[in-house]
Amino acid sequence: MSSANSANWQDSLSEEFTTYSKGAKIDGVECIIPDLVGTSRGKTMPATKFRPDIEMALPISLFYQTVSGDYVDMDIENQWLEKDTILRPDMSTACAVPWADDVSVQVICDMYNRDGTPLSVAPRSILKKVMAAYAEKGWKPVIAPELEFYLTTPNLDPNDPIETPVGRTGRKVPSRQVYSMVAVDEYGPVIDTIYAYAEQQGLPIDTLIQEGGAGQIEINLMHGDPLHVADQVFYFKRTIREAALKNNVFATFMAKPKRDEPGSAMHVHQSVVDIETGKNIFSAEDGSATDLFRWFTGGSQTYLMQVMPLMAPYVNSFRRLTVDGQSAPANLEWATDNRTTGLRVPHSRPESRRLENRVIGMDCNPYIAIAASLASGYLGMVNKIEPRAEATKEVWESDLPLPSSLREALDYFEDATEIRSFLGEDFCRLYEQIKVAENEEYQREISPWERRHLLLNV
Repeated sequence: MSSANSANWQDSLSEEFTTYSKGAKIDGVECIIPDLVGTSRGKTMPATKFRPDIEMALPISLFYQTVSGDYVDMDIENQWLEKDTILRPDMSTACAVPWADDVSVQVICDMYNRDGTPLSVAPRSILKKVMAAYAEKGWKPVIAPELEFYLTTPNLDPNDPIETPVGRTGRKVPSRQVYSMVAVDEYGPVIDTIYAYAEQQGLPIDTLIQEGGAGQIEINLMHGDPLHVADQVFYFKRTIREAALKNNVFATFMAKPKRDEPGSAMHVHQSVVDIETGKNIFSAEDGSATDLFRWFTGGSQTYLMQVMPLMAPYVNSFRRLTVDGQSAPANLEWATDNRTTGLRVPHSRPESRRLENRVIGMDCNPYIAIAASLASGYLGMVNKIEPRAEATKEVWESDLPLPSSLREALDYFEDATEIRSFLGEDFCRLYEQIKVAENEEYQREISPWERRHLLLNV
């Protein structure tokens, strides 16, 4: 879109929103951005003060915080000048805030420097950069994510274990009831609220199922443009939390919230189409897999190992990968219709050929994790990286295992020169230092297990 057309489009949106807000009596507008964690930050204002062409400012230091809210001193020149960044609303993301007491709208904003360039450390900017690289090759990636999460009783004391809430029968739902409609019906009011909130926001749901854990649910989204889908995941995580709170329970996206239950993943199905023809470049005219598909798989095996902190961002993330087995493959082997491999090729028609990334945790920032996964496949295609041989049986052990801890994953990430250059060294250096600080903070903690078993026994 040219700058002139973009300006006309913004003017049209401005007039449209002003007219609509007056007729609909909108009270407030939330201008939000995803932080490194993937949660909402931003500003709210009366609808009368908002215009789509408005420019707001937030300090860049909001990206200098760990998940616990602590600020980190980093190797950034004049870090604590806390320069402002500019927020510009993307009106294509505007939707309702169904849980608000008044009539409100939320809109995701892009972030820019004062000189008009995109803010290189903003998660949405990272994903846009990767998509632009695809576009330069005449390609467009298409993705579909699966969102897993747990419903729990309100956990008011962090020292207490996570408990399964009581359902409509008055009993806690037992685990291992995957695909059980009875288990889904146990939490009917929460599910109904999620559906209602999603409908009011225009968020499409493909399917919903009971997953393998007690109180664990999976929502599958429709396939589509990666940025648009990442926006949906961003909105859905907030929506699901609010729907749960409306029904007096918690919803958690921790990768491994319960000791003896499966973890929660965000499996991402990935394909790539030709921009001109719309055809899937992973399939040839005769229906066979193309070189590009093979190289995309090879790139995923090569580079995903190096960017694991972007897909498994916390100490807890690796509990899912090192303990769960089949529900969380701790390898980067690939195979057709094999859920013990980290990279799975689902059975499909040639036009739907895709590679499923099964190692991403639900605790990720969706923009960052999707960007990392697509970047890995992209580098595989441009560098023509051959994959390992397809796995032909269950993979419980592999000589291509994933890192077993955040510290180990950060070691790989530190040396990932090529993909760090692709994603942006400023972003990668900042992200790495935040994760190092979070890991060090965790290591200072003394766990209940240590107090229970070591206090008086050693």
